[in-house]
Amino acid sequence: MGQDNTVVLKSKAFAIRIIRLYQFLQNEKKEYTISKQLLRSGTSIGANTKEAIRGFSKKDFRFKLGVALKEASESEYWLELLFETEYISEEQFQSLKDDCIELIKILTAILNSSKEDND
Repeated sequence: MGQDNTVVLKSKAFAIRIIRLYQFLQNEKKEYTISKQLLRSGTSIGANTKEAIRGFSKKDFRFKLGVALKEASESEYWLELLFETEYISEEQFQSLKDDCIELIKILTAILNSSKEDND
């Protein structure tokens, strides 16, 4: 369960960073479309992770973590678009992308180990 707690903490910290980026993009850059997509996917990672831990079954746990992993991948895509269209700096992008990739790796590891438990 230690790795599960790590992913909950890291996904919440990532969500907070995404919310702050969303506020910056809305207020300073007047970017409303991609930032809203990123807000949804970036905050959904933690929500789905939290739901997974409270899941009713191993199947529910894996399903919710799978959704969290998809949301993390989507967040990475939106971050790439924001960087490539020059809404965020390379420094902002790299820092957020590194956190996103770390979440993807943790979620993948948890999903793989939970799959092995049932196979």
